[in-house]
Amino acid sequence: MATCLVWFRNDLRLHDNPALHHALSRADRVIPVYVHAPQEAAPWAPGGAARWWLHHSLQALQRSLQDLGTTLVIRAGDSLETLRTLAAETGAEAVVWNRAFEPVLAERDRRLAAVLQRCGVETRDFNASLLFEPGSVRTASGGPYRVFTPFWRACLRQPLASPPLPTPRTWPGTAATLPSLPVEALALAPQQPWDQGLRDAWRPGETAALERLAAFCRSGLAGYGRQRDFPAETGTSRLSPHLHHGEISPRQVAWTLRQQALGATTAGAYGGAEALLRELGWREFAYHILWDFPFTTEQALNPRFNNFPWQEPPGEPLSRWQSGRTGVPIVDAGMRELWHSGWMHNRVRMISASFLTKNCRVAWRHGARWFWDTLVDADLANNSMGWQWVAGSGADAAPYFRIFNPVTQGEKFDPEGAYVRRWLPELASLPKRWIHQPWNAPPEVQHEAGVVVGRHYPAPIVDLRASREQALAAYRRHVREGTGQT
Repeated sequence: MATCLVWFRNDLRLHDNPALHHALSRADRVIPVYVHAPQEAAPWAPGGAARWWLHHSLQALQRSLQDLGTTLVIRAGDSLETLRTLAAETGAEAVVWNRAFEPVLAERDRRLAAVLQRCGVETRDFNASLLFEPGSVRTASGGPYRVFTPFWRACLRQPLASPPLPTPRTWPGTAATLPSLPVEALALAPQQPWDQGLRDAWRPGETAALERLAAFCRSGLAGYGRQRDFPAETGTSRLSPHLHHGEISPRQVAWTLRQQALGATTAGAYGGAEALLRELGWREFAYHILWDFPFTTEQALNPRFNNFPWQEPPGEPLSRWQSGRTGVPIVDAGMRELWHSGWMHNRVRMISASFLTKNCRVAWRHGARWFWDTLVDADLANNSMGWQWVAGSGADAAPYFRIFNPVTQGEKFDPEGAYVRRWLPELASLPKRWIHQPWNAPPEVQHEAGVVVGRHYPAPIVDLRASREQALAAYRRHVREGTGQT
């Protein structure tokens, strides 16, 4: 073909990019395009932290393309009309892209492809964001899995890691003469400078993603199995925002991990590679659930919980949880880390979500919405499944009677209180015996540490023991009575 448009979306990379590889191998002229159309993702348009990341990721992709002698053509508006216009401007015979698996975007892509094909423009799409296509991993009866472990076993019976596609070294043709918006015109970056914490914590872009993976394999993989649950440690890969924005592919990660496992000289390195690969499996599972049950972004997978008596409106418990003022240190530390850096350690995500849904009985949808707006790795599939898992209403869900105790969780996974002290400096002088339960510290200990509960740090918004019992009673009553079954 003479000219082909490559439509970039959440695949902002040059390496292991199937749509790009296809175009470069067949076209005389390849034009990279990004169409800014957040309204087409409604009601799940990117949140504030994700927009910040997208701004910098697009800039990084633009620089990489310029190094190859071309430029990213940026337009804003309706995706179909923009692509039709670009095809007419350039004489493009084809448009290629990598698939989106979010329900609204997948449906948009189907409609768009049909219209372009009727207009005489060839379209091709590829899987670049998952190891396994939704629908390709099924139970013996042909249905979708709802439990992770058998799902992942089925995945491991299929070919898992193949070599990633290479990064292009040359580029056919150029797009430099086409009208294009600057990244700044998309208004993704904040107008007010609230993003210093994000800038301190992250470096978006494909190069940074590959460097982070390499660095983690060198220094973090061997200890991953032991350290991944301790939020004060640098024990996780922190690849999730790079995966979400497509700056690195799951195939690249899986291939690298398999090579690491094959070359491992210690049990820790081998186990770390397998453990991180399993975490990729959870990401796969979330997308498969979303594909088969698209309503789970708003409704419970288990219909029994659709009419559960949540506290509505959520009121003060939600606002204090959002601002990290619940009076429960491990929860508040996580919420302040989230607000500052756009990220929260996974163990603390579970503890914080359990506190909101179980102790405060605020509906999981409110928590999911807040995470969606504040996480740089806000991923519709993972976010929805994770919140429903904690609430007890989703796939592979924690039983309703599993309620994380934030005090014992803090004492187990932050034993010295280093994580709490970092994010709650007002508690920094408390002895570790009381760091996770300052309300129980004797008055003289509070005064000596300079933190009087109720004055310098809030008292808990709920009694942990009483709220746990109330939640259990509400869940038992709801399950027994069958309320909400459809």
